[in-house]
Amino acid sequence: MKTSTLNELAKTIRSKNAGTDKITFDIIFKEKDTYEMVKNSKSINREKLASLYNIEEDRITDFVEYDPANAIKFTIRRFAPSGDPGEGDIFGSQQYPPLLGIEVPVQ
Repeated sequence: MKTSTLNELAKTIRSKNAGTDKITFDIIFKEKDTYEMVKNSKSINREKLASLYNIEEDRITDFVEYDPANAIKFTIRRFAPSGDPGEGDIFGSQQYPPLLGIEVPVQ
């Protein structure tokens, strides 16, 4: 089965601060067909994301396949509040790289 990485398929993959205790992630696709293919493959799901980020599934507070925007969005609870001493990414903008290599079966 042929696969492509999420980095090859998505237009935008980003993470950002979602308040003091959360980081939110957006995976946005330019084409509806590509979004539908990825969504239907179930390559991106709570279990996969928890494993990828080495967290318990219950740390994922939201997981949404948002059809109007051709986007998959999810939010995780931070281990320490944004700006807390020792917390290394106050804006949450450096948390997306593990998503880039997710393998998705392509047709």
